[in-house]
Amino acid sequence: MKNNRRNFIKKSVSLTAALSIGGLSICRGSDIKKNKNAASNPVKWPVLEGPDTPKLCVGSSADEKQMQLIKQMGIDYVLLGGPPIPWKTEVLRSIMDKHKAYGLTVINMMIGGFNKAIYGREGRDEEIAKISESIVAAGAVGLPVIEYNWYVDRLMEGYYEKKGRGGSGITAYDYSPVKDLPAKPEIGIYKAEQIWDNITYFLKAVIPVSEKAGVRLALHPNDPPAAISHGSPQIMATYEGWKRLLDIIKSPANGMTYDPGVCKEMGLDPVEVLHYMGSRDQINHAHYRNVTTQEPYNKYEEVFFDVGEVNMFAVIQEFFKVGYKRGIYPEHPRFFTCDAEFPGYVAGRGYPGGGGNTGQVFNVAYTRAMMQAVQSL
Repeated sequence: MKNNRRNFIKKSVSLTAALSIGGLSICRGSDIKKNKNAASNPVKWPVLEGPDTPKLCVGSSADEKQMQLIKQMGIDYVLLGGPPIPWKTEVLRSIMDKHKAYGLTVINMMIGGFNKAIYGREGRDEEIAKISESIVAAGAVGLPVIEYNWYVDRLMEGYYEKKGRGGSGITAYDYSPVKDLPAKPEIGIYKAEQIWDNITYFLKAVIPVSEKAGVRLALHPNDPPAAISHGSPQIMATYEGWKRLLDIIKSPANGMTYDPGVCKEMGLDPVEVLHYMGSRDQINHAHYRNVTTQEPYNKYEEVFFDVGEVNMFAVIQEFFKVGYKRGIYPEHPRFFTCDAEFPGYVAGRGYPGGGGNTGQVFNVAYTRAMMQAVQSL
């Protein structure tokens, strides 16, 4: 019995060793083959953005010093808030020409000023007419994307600042202390289906105009993704809501802003969401940031790109896989103490723990490195 057991163990060890060596040989052969292919087809550096790649962009206020800084970051594309509605061709062209003088192309403007349309109140048709006029003007000057929000109310009260590494600023969010805040008298309380009816009415009016003008609309998901804000549900705070929106009119003109940070805040797989939206060609703008989530939807922290829970490399890979060619905005920079003395660029200052120049440069450098790594494979 002992000899049989000893022989069995010896044979098992020998078989395992043989399989391991064989497996290593196969892997090594595969690696050698890959290396040979890479050597025979080297990627030409520098690896740059092109017409068929995503395009790094940052926010601009059209300040001359800021535009100079943006160019120094290696950025060629910008986004910014648009003028009051209705947009006029000459005003948009002036904005775009000012950036063009610094070698910058405006690829996205945020539009607002249509709360009556959001609330379904008297006067919404006049606002929708102004939005339509603005879309036509955007198409006339070659602005490809218009971004917008659809908040009945945005629950900003849950944000607070935390200290990150080395005393940096981190933006945190906690829904629990603010979930029962009362409705605002000027807004009131809306039911979810009322909000859906209003946005459906809006989209059926403006998407045909967008298609004709060659302009894509990008709705940003609700962020924070609070279920209820001052008594009203937030329809863009669930994956099911995003899918429903994209199905109202199945058109590239009816799209969204993809945000891996919001996906992770909600406990979703950012790559899965990107694939779904991207395969339908309904990602019309994209943000790029990282978070850690303590409780999906309700408690999370916006952190440095390199220490969050989002697989930032996999996200960039998926952008290329689905053929996404529009803007990627590395947003919500963290606060560095050196920016307290030289605030300059203020992209993240609207949030507790948001940063300035240094944080934005960090975000851009990280994102470009990820893009070049993926392009090099």
